Amino acid sequence: MDEVKNIICRCEEVTVEEIEEAIENGATTLNEIKRWTRAGMGLCQGRTCRKNIARILSRKTGLDVKELMPFTYRKPVRPVRIELFEEKKNKGDLK
Repeated sequence: MDEVKNIICRCEEVTVEEIEEAIENGATTLNEIKRWTRAGMGLCQGRTCRKNIARILSRKTGLDVKELMPFTYRKPVRPVRIELFEEKKNKGDLK
């Protein structure tokens, strides 16, 4: 039977084991875990997983969750119809 994986970040399918491995290999901040595992880089930008990742980091390092710096956030990427750019170009908004 296949081993059951405990997924923490559903967007990027990052497991508890991967997060713990990153911490064991030297990740000490949420951003380091994010960079090493991609946890928190999906469409939700960590909205569903960041608290659980912080709890794991806190448990493994002994740091209080309140002491941990939050993830840095990026603007979400969404598909855009190409026609929208053409409309703006025709209106003179794009050059």
